[in-house]
This record gives sequence, structure tokens and C-alpha cells, in this order.
Amino acid sequence: MTRVRVAATPLEALSDVPDGSTVMIGGFGPAGQPVDLVEALLEQGATDLVVVSNNAGNGDDPLARLIQERRVRKIVCSFPRQVDSWHFDAAYRAGEIELELVPQGNLAERIRAAGAGIGAFFTPTGFGTPLAEGKETRRIDGVDLVLELPIHADLALVRAHRADRAGNLVYRKTARNFGPVMAAAARRTVVQVAEVVPTGGLDPEVVVTPGIYVDAVVALGSGRSHERQRGEVPA
Repeated sequence: MTRVRVAATPLEALSDVPDGSTVMIGGFGPAGQPVDLVEALLEQGATDLVVVSNNAGNGDDPLARLIQERRVRKIVCSFPRQVDSWHFDAAYRAGEIELELVPQGNLAERIRAAGAGIGAFFTPTGFGTPLAEGKETRRIDGVDLVLELPIHADLALVRAHRADRAGNLVYRKTARNFGPVMAAAARRTVVQVAEVVPTGGLDPEVVVTPGIYVDAVVALGSGRSHERQRGEVPA
């Protein structure tokens, strides 16, 4: 059985990310966001990035700081503006970042379609709105639909709870969110976990992401303060 690379640090796992990469970042707001991996991406220095994420960063979190440093050329997301999205707001108003706004269900399905090898799909969501402008539409069984294309990525940054040395992943509660579909949709997937166990150390009945989708993992322990604050590990 193939073993994935177990990196010593997040920066080691992301040392070779090229400029211009399309990067998927898991998380539903703070829940499940691979904070340490995004911090490492900041330190690594890649720029001109296309980021695919549920939102455009909160406050001064690492994703928001990527935007603040003008390292993100375009963001594809569902919720770019929140009360603390000041870095995105500033960049967007200055014309320094491109936004592709995608309804949340469409975002999840476009990512899933990429991992499943689906070339495109029709959905009623967005039909008749500016989000459908320039896209193919069709009426099927009396329902007006718009054609949506899959979203592929060069790199997915994912947060899981545990991994084994074959790269199989289990998640913790709502921190799972976009992780499984992003892991399948990217050419390369790097995962932040609390613990890496020997192959066979995970119950196969609870494995969500098979190791075939994972290229590298980095274990950071379960006592990190940001995990406790978000309720993703026991106190």
C-alpha cells in the first residue's frame, strides 16, 4: 500500500507551491479551516493565486492576510463580505482582486463534479440572475436550468482530525464541510491533522476521504488553541 508523505512542518509540505496556482482552502468560516497550512502558504510566498473557498477570510486570519498582501488575484467563493471582511473589501474596492460569486450549493457541487469526473451539470440555482449571464440555459421537465462547470484546483489545503500513513482521513463534526470534495478535486492535496496513526489504525467504516486523494499530511497535535476555541477538539 502506498504511503503518503508525512511532512515535519506545514512549510515543508508547501515548499514548492508555484505562483499562479489555483488553491482550494477548506473550512466553513473558521470551522475546519486549515489555519496552519494557510499560514505556511503565507510564509512560502506564492503569489498571483486563485483561491477557492467558502468565504474571503475573517478578520486577520491567514486567508484574509493572503488577500491583504495582494497575493490573491481571484477568489471564487459564496460569502465574500461579512462584518470583518475588511481586507477583501479594501482589495475589491481598489480593483485589486477579481471575485467569482457562486451560490454555496453550486460551489460544493462544482467542486464535487471535478472530483467525480463530471463535465458539467444543470441546476436551477442562479437562473434568471446576473450569476447566470453568459452561461448556457435549458428548460428540462418544465424547470429552467443553468449549466455550471466543475472547479478544478492545483492544490487543496484540507483540515481533518486524523490520518493514517496511507493518507486515509477522518474528520471531526462540522469541521468536515468542504474537505472531502476539495481533496478529490485537486491535483495535489495537503492535509493538516491532529494525529497520524499507523496504516490500519483507523476504522475503515469511518474513513471519509480515501488516501488515494491525499499527497501529504502534517500532524500538529490536538491541543492547539485555535482548535479549542472552535470546539473542534475536546477541552
